[in-house]
Amino acid sequence: MKSLVYYGSKDVRMEEVSSPEVTEGTVKVKVKFAGICGTDLHEYLHKTFVTEDKMILGHEFTGEIVEVGSNVTKFKAGDRVAIEPIWGCGECDTCKTGNYNICPEMKSYGIHKNGGFAEYVVVKEANVFLLPDSLSYEFAALVEPLAVVLQAIRKSKFKIGDSVALFGAGPIGLLLSESLRAAGASKIFVAEVSEERRNLALKMGADVVINPLEEDAVQVIKEQTNGGVDVSFDVAGVEATFNQSLDCIKPNGEFMIVSVFANPITYHPTTQVVSEKKINSSLGYNNIFAQAIDLLSKGSLNVEPVITSIIELDNIVEDGFEKLISDKKECKILVRPS
Repeated sequence: MKSLVYYGSKDVRMEEVSSPEVTEGTVKVKVKFAGICGTDLHEYLHKTFVTEDKMILGHEFTGEIVEVGSNVTKFKAGDRVAIEPIWGCGECDTCKTGNYNICPEMKSYGIHKNGGFAEYVVVKEANVFLLPDSLSYEFAALVEPLAVVLQAIRKSKFKIGDSVALFGAGPIGLLLSESLRAAGASKIFVAEVSEERRNLALKMGADVVINPLEEDAVQVIKEQTNGGVDVSFDVAGVEATFNQSLDCIKPNGEFMIVSVFANPITYHPTTQVVSEKKINSSLGYNNIFAQAIDLLSKGSLNVEPVITSIIELDNIVEDGFEKLISDKKECKILVRPS
Protein backbone atom coordinates (compact mmCIF):
# COMPACT_ATOMS: atom_id res chain seq x y z
CA MET A 1 0.00 0.00 0.00
CA LYS A 2 0.97 3.64 -0.42
CA SER A 3 2.24 5.34 2.76
CA LEU A 4 4.33 8.23 4.05
CA VAL A 5 7.32 6.80 5.90
CA TYR A 6 9.24 8.95 8.38
CA TYR A 7 13.01 8.54 8.53
CA GLY A 8 13.95 11.74 10.36
CA SER A 9 13.87 15.52 10.21
CA LYS A 10 13.04 16.70 6.69
CA ASP A 11 13.26 13.07 5.55
CA VAL A 12 9.83 11.62 4.79
CA ARG A 13 9.29 9.36 1.80
CA MET A 14 6.33 8.05 -0.16
CA GLU A 15 6.80 4.28 -0.24
CA GLU A 16 4.95 1.11 -1.07
CA VAL A 17 4.77 -1.05 2.05
CA SER A 18 2.89 -4.21 2.94
CA SER A 19 -0.71 -3.64 3.95
CA PRO A 20 -1.11 -4.26 7.71
CA GLU A 21 -2.95 -7.37 8.90
CA VAL A 22 -5.55 -7.54 11.65
CA THR A 23 -4.79 -9.36 14.87
CA GLU A 24 -6.96 -10.26 17.83
CA GLY A 25 -8.93 -7.24 19.06
CA THR A 26 -8.02 -4.97 16.14
CA VAL A 27 -9.72 -3.61 13.03
CA LYS A 28 -8.36 -2.61 9.64
CA VAL A 29 -9.42 0.83 8.45
CA LYS A 30 -9.31 2.21 4.93
CA VAL A 31 -8.28 5.79 5.59
CA LYS A 32 -10.53 8.42 3.99
CA PHE A 33 -8.94 11.59 5.36
CA ALA A 34 -6.05 12.41 7.68
CA GLY A 35 -5.28 15.88 8.99
CA ILE A 36 -1.79 17.34 9.21
CA CYS A 37 -1.31 18.31 12.84
CA GLY A 38 1.17 20.77 14.29
CA THR A 39 2.85 17.77 15.90
CA ASP A 40 3.35 16.17 12.48
CA LEU A 41 4.86 19.41 11.21
CA HIS A 42 7.11 19.64 14.27
CA GLU A 43 8.35 16.08 13.70
CA TYR A 44 8.96 16.89 10.05
CA LEU A 45 11.17 19.81 11.06
CA HIS A 46 12.68 18.54 14.33
CA LYS A 47 12.38 14.92 15.41
CA THR A 48 11.11 14.90 18.99
CA PHE A 49 8.43 12.34 19.81
CA VAL A 50 8.78 9.64 17.14
CA THR A 51 10.64 6.72 18.68
CA GLU A 52 10.66 4.02 15.99
CA ASP A 53 12.46 3.87 12.66
CA LYS A 54 10.37 4.04 9.48
CA MET A 55 7.23 5.23 11.26
CA ILE A 56 4.08 6.09 9.30
CA LEU A 57 2.96 9.48 10.63
CA GLY A 58 -0.60 10.81 11.02
CA HIS A 59 -2.81 10.69 14.11
CA GLU A 60 -5.87 12.70 12.99
CA PHE A 61 -7.64 10.22 10.74
CA THR A 62 -10.98 8.73 9.87
CA GLY A 63 -12.15 6.01 7.53
CA GLU A 64 -14.12 2.83 6.87
CA ILE A 65 -13.54 -0.54 8.52
CA VAL A 66 -12.73 -3.18 5.91
CA GLU A 67 -11.83 -6.10 8.17
CA VAL A 68 -12.11 -7.05 11.85
CA GLY A 69 -9.92 -9.35 13.89
CA SER A 70 -11.02 -12.10 16.26
CA ASN A 71 -12.84 -11.07 19.44
CA VAL A 72 -13.94 -7.73 17.94
CA THR A 73 -17.56 -7.32 19.05
CA LYS A 74 -18.53 -3.67 18.58
CA PHE A 75 -17.70 -3.09 14.93
CA LYS A 76 -18.03 -4.70 11.52
CA ALA A 77 -16.77 -4.19 7.99
CA GLY A 78 -18.44 -1.17 6.42
CA ASP A 79 -18.65 0.89 9.62
CA ARG A 80 -17.65 4.54 9.32
CA VAL A 81 -15.29 5.41 12.16
CA ALA A 82 -12.96 7.92 13.78
CA ILE A 83 -9.90 6.80 15.71
CA GLU A 84 -8.76 8.15 19.06
CA PRO A 85 -5.01 7.74 18.59
CA ILE A 86 -3.75 7.66 22.17
CA TRP A 87 -3.77 5.09 24.95
CA GLY A 88 -2.11 4.59 28.32
CA CYS A 89 -0.63 1.59 30.10
CA GLY A 90 -3.92 0.97 31.90
CA GLU A 91 -2.17 -0.02 35.13
CA CYS A 92 -0.78 3.17 36.72
CA ASP A 93 -2.75 5.43 39.06
CA THR A 94 -3.01 8.03 36.31
CA CYS A 95 -4.75 5.59 33.97
CA LYS A 96 -6.95 4.16 36.71
CA THR A 97 -8.32 7.63 37.42
CA GLY A 98 -9.17 8.12 33.74
CA ASN A 99 -6.27 10.43 32.91
CA TYR A 100 -4.60 8.17 30.37
CA ASN A 101 -3.57 11.22 28.31
CA ILE A 102 -0.86 11.97 30.86
CA CYS A 103 0.18 8.37 31.54
CA PRO A 104 4.00 8.24 31.69
CA GLU A 105 3.80 5.40 29.14
CA MET A 106 1.22 7.05 26.88
CA LYS A 107 1.44 5.95 23.23
CA SER A 108 -0.11 7.21 20.01
CA TYR A 109 -0.76 6.04 16.49
CA GLY A 110 1.31 8.11 14.13
CA ILE A 111 4.07 8.59 16.71
CA HIS A 112 4.74 5.25 18.40
CA LYS A 113 2.70 2.98 16.10
CA ASN A 114 1.95 3.38 12.39
CA GLY A 115 -0.68 6.04 11.73
CA GLY A 116 -3.02 7.42 9.13
CA PHE A 117 -0.83 8.82 6.34
CA ALA A 118 -1.40 5.57 4.48
CA GLU A 119 -4.12 3.76 2.57
CA TYR A 120 -4.80 1.38 5.45
CA VAL A 121 -4.10 1.24 9.16
CA VAL A 122 -4.77 -1.38 11.84
CA VAL A 123 -5.91 -0.09 15.23
CA LYS A 124 -7.20 -1.49 18.50
CA GLU A 125 -10.97 -1.83 18.85
CA ALA A 126 -10.85 0.22 22.04
CA ASN A 127 -9.63 3.25 20.07
CA VAL A 128 -12.44 3.19 17.50
CA PHE A 129 -15.58 5.36 17.55
CA LEU A 130 -18.58 4.90 15.28
CA LEU A 131 -19.57 7.89 13.14
CA PRO A 132 -23.20 8.84 12.45
CA ASP A 133 -24.20 9.06 8.80
CA SER A 134 -24.83 12.79 9.27
CA LEU A 135 -21.10 13.48 9.82
CA SER A 136 -18.91 13.65 6.73
CA TYR A 137 -15.50 12.04 6.66
CA GLU A 138 -13.96 15.49 6.11
CA PHE A 139 -15.44 16.95 9.28
CA ALA A 140 -14.80 13.69 11.16
CA ALA A 141 -11.09 14.25 10.53
CA LEU A 142 -11.45 17.23 12.91
CA VAL A 143 -12.67 15.11 15.83
CA GLU A 144 -9.15 14.70 17.23
CA PRO A 145 -8.17 18.41 17.28
CA LEU A 146 -11.65 19.29 18.55
CA ALA A 147 -11.15 16.84 21.42
CA VAL A 148 -7.97 18.76 22.34
CA VAL A 149 -10.03 21.96 22.46
CA LEU A 150 -12.90 20.49 24.48
CA GLN A 151 -10.46 19.07 27.01
CA ALA A 152 -8.80 22.47 27.46
CA ILE A 153 -12.14 24.18 28.03
CA ARG A 154 -13.30 21.43 30.36
CA LYS A 155 -10.14 21.68 32.46
CA SER A 156 -10.23 25.49 32.65
CA LYS A 157 -12.31 27.61 35.03
CA PHE A 158 -14.24 29.06 32.07
CA LYS A 159 -17.97 29.49 32.61
CA ILE A 160 -20.75 30.95 30.51
CA GLY A 161 -20.53 34.74 30.29
CA ASP A 162 -16.76 34.89 30.79
CA SER A 163 -14.46 36.93 28.57
CA VAL A 164 -11.53 35.09 27.01
CA ALA A 165 -8.35 35.77 25.05
CA LEU A 166 -6.55 33.42 22.66
CA PHE A 167 -2.99 33.85 21.46
CA GLY A 168 -2.58 32.03 18.16
CA ALA A 169 -5.12 31.20 15.45
CA GLY A 170 -3.92 27.94 13.98
CA PRO A 171 -6.36 25.01 13.80
CA ILE A 172 -6.51 24.54 17.58
CA GLY A 173 -6.91 28.28 18.21
CA LEU A 174 -9.70 28.58 15.65
CA LEU A 175 -11.56 25.55 16.95
CA LEU A 176 -11.09 26.89 20.47
CA SER A 177 -12.55 30.26 19.48
CA GLU A 178 -15.59 28.65 17.87
CA SER A 179 -16.10 26.26 20.80
CA LEU A 180 -15.89 29.08 23.36
CA ARG A 181 -18.47 31.01 21.34
CA ALA A 182 -20.79 28.01 21.46
CA ALA A 183 -20.10 27.61 25.18
CA GLY A 184 -21.26 31.17 25.90
CA ALA A 185 -18.18 33.38 26.07
CA SER A 186 -19.26 37.02 26.34
CA LYS A 187 -16.27 38.39 24.42
CA ILE A 188 -13.52 36.58 22.55
CA PHE A 189 -10.19 38.22 21.70
CA VAL A 190 -7.81 36.52 19.26
CA ALA A 191 -4.23 37.72 18.76
CA GLU A 192 -2.60 36.41 15.59
CA VAL A 193 0.11 37.76 13.28
CA SER A 194 -1.37 36.28 10.07
CA GLU A 195 -4.04 38.42 8.42
CA GLU A 196 -5.61 35.38 6.76
CA ARG A 197 -5.92 33.57 10.06
CA ARG A 198 -7.32 36.67 11.76
CA ASN A 199 -10.04 36.70 9.11
CA LEU A 200 -10.72 33.03 9.75
CA ALA A 201 -10.99 33.78 13.48
CA LEU A 202 -13.75 36.31 12.77
CA LYS A 203 -15.67 33.55 11.01
CA MET A 204 -15.12 31.22 13.95
CA GLY A 205 -16.29 33.01 17.04
CA ALA A 206 -13.86 35.88 17.59
CA ASP A 207 -15.30 39.29 18.47
CA VAL A 208 -12.01 41.20 18.34
CA VAL A 209 -8.89 40.24 16.39
CA ILE A 210 -5.51 41.81 17.10
CA ASN A 211 -2.30 41.93 15.12
CA PRO A 212 0.31 41.80 17.92
CA LEU A 213 2.96 43.13 15.54
CA GLU A 214 1.04 46.40 15.14
CA GLU A 215 -0.83 46.72 18.45
CA ASP A 216 -0.14 46.02 22.09
CA ALA A 217 -2.46 43.03 22.50
CA VAL A 218 -2.45 43.17 26.30
CA GLN A 219 -3.33 46.88 26.31
CA VAL A 220 -6.17 46.39 23.81
CA ILE A 221 -7.62 43.54 25.86
CA LYS A 222 -7.38 45.39 29.18
CA GLU A 223 -8.94 48.55 27.75
CA GLN A 224 -11.93 46.60 26.43
CA THR A 225 -12.50 44.44 29.50
CA ASN A 226 -12.03 46.79 32.42
CA GLY A 227 -8.72 45.28 33.43
CA GLY A 228 -8.40 41.86 31.83
CA VAL A 229 -10.19 38.75 30.66
CA ASP A 230 -11.36 35.92 32.88
CA VAL A 231 -9.45 33.19 31.05
CA SER A 232 -6.67 33.24 28.45
CA PHE A 233 -5.35 30.40 26.29
CA ASP A 234 -1.88 30.14 24.76
CA VAL A 235 -2.12 28.15 21.54
CA ALA A 236 1.10 29.48 19.98
CA GLY A 237 3.78 28.23 22.35
CA VAL A 238 6.45 30.92 22.41
CA GLU A 239 7.76 33.16 25.18
CA ALA A 240 5.99 36.29 23.92
CA THR A 241 2.55 34.64 23.88
CA PHE A 242 3.15 33.03 27.28
CA ASN A 243 3.80 36.40 28.90
CA GLN A 244 0.97 38.13 27.03
CA SER A 245 -1.45 35.39 28.03
CA LEU A 246 -0.47 35.85 31.66
CA ASP A 247 -0.49 39.65 31.53
CA CYS A 248 -3.92 39.99 29.91
CA ILE A 249 -5.97 38.16 32.55
CA LYS A 250 -7.59 40.00 35.43
CA PRO A 251 -6.51 39.44 39.05
CA ASN A 252 -7.41 35.90 40.09
CA GLY A 253 -7.95 35.04 36.42
CA GLU A 254 -6.67 31.89 34.77
CA PHE A 255 -4.10 31.32 32.06
CA MET A 256 -4.46 27.96 30.30
CA ILE A 257 -1.49 26.52 28.41
CA VAL A 258 -2.67 24.40 25.49
CA SER A 259 0.34 24.57 23.19
CA VAL A 260 3.55 22.54 23.38
CA PHE A 261 6.58 24.81 23.75
CA ALA A 262 9.55 23.92 21.56
CA ASN A 263 11.97 25.99 23.66
CA PRO A 264 12.33 27.02 27.32
CA ILE A 265 11.09 30.47 28.31
CA THR A 266 11.80 33.05 30.99
CA TYR A 267 9.03 34.44 33.16
CA HIS A 268 8.89 36.34 36.45
CA PRO A 269 6.71 34.55 39.06
CA THR A 270 6.01 37.83 40.86
CA THR A 271 3.87 38.88 37.91
CA GLN A 272 1.61 35.99 38.80
CA VAL A 273 1.82 36.13 42.59
CA VAL A 274 0.97 39.80 43.14
CA SER A 275 -2.48 39.36 41.59
CA GLU A 276 -3.01 35.67 42.42
CA LYS A 277 -3.30 34.69 38.78
CA LYS A 278 -3.60 30.98 38.10
CA ILE A 279 -1.63 29.01 35.50
CA ASN A 280 -3.16 25.76 34.30
CA SER A 281 -2.39 23.39 31.45
CA SER A 282 -4.05 20.80 29.26
CA LEU A 283 -2.52 17.97 27.22
CA GLY A 284 -4.49 16.12 24.58
CA TYR A 285 -7.77 14.64 25.82
CA ASN A 286 -9.38 11.80 27.69
CA ASN A 287 -12.91 10.41 27.63
CA ILE A 288 -14.21 13.15 25.37
CA PHE A 289 -14.05 11.76 21.81
CA ALA A 290 -17.73 10.77 21.81
CA GLN A 291 -18.79 14.29 22.80
CA ALA A 292 -16.66 15.79 20.02
CA ILE A 293 -18.38 13.52 17.50
CA ASP A 294 -21.81 14.48 18.83
CA LEU A 295 -21.08 18.21 18.60
CA LEU A 296 -19.85 17.90 15.02
CA SER A 297 -22.69 15.66 13.89
CA LYS A 298 -25.31 18.02 15.35
CA GLY A 299 -23.77 21.01 13.59
CA SER A 300 -23.27 22.80 16.90
CA LEU A 301 -19.96 24.23 15.72
CA ASN A 302 -18.99 26.03 12.52
CA VAL A 303 -15.80 24.15 11.65
CA GLU A 304 -15.77 24.35 7.87
CA PRO A 305 -13.55 27.49 7.65
CA VAL A 306 -10.66 25.76 9.40
CA ILE A 307 -10.23 23.29 6.50
CA THR A 308 -8.29 25.29 3.92
CA SER A 309 -7.04 22.55 1.57
CA ILE A 310 -7.59 18.90 0.68
CA ILE A 311 -4.59 17.25 -0.98
CA GLU A 312 -3.50 13.83 -2.21
CA LEU A 313 -1.11 11.74 -0.13
CA ASP A 314 1.36 11.69 -3.03
CA ASN A 315 1.76 15.45 -2.66
CA ILE A 316 1.90 15.70 1.13
CA VAL A 317 5.44 17.07 1.37
CA GLU A 318 5.17 19.89 -1.16
CA ASP A 319 1.46 20.72 -0.78
CA GLY A 320 1.24 19.84 2.90
CA PHE A 321 4.28 20.22 5.15
CA GLU A 322 6.14 22.78 3.06
CA LYS A 323 3.03 24.80 2.36
CA LEU A 324 2.12 25.01 6.04
CA ILE A 325 5.63 26.30 6.72
CA SER A 326 5.59 28.97 4.00
CA ASP A 327 1.95 29.93 3.49
CA LYS A 328 0.03 31.22 6.51
CA LYS A 329 -3.17 31.32 4.47
CA GLU A 330 -3.24 27.58 5.08
CA CYS A 331 -4.68 26.25 8.31
CA LYS A 332 -5.91 22.65 8.47
CA ILE A 333 -4.83 20.60 5.46
CA LEU A 334 -6.56 17.26 5.00
CA VAL A 335 -4.81 14.43 3.18
CA ARG A 336 -6.67 11.93 1.01
CA PRO A 337 -4.70 8.68 0.66
CA SER A 338 -6.57 7.34 -2.39
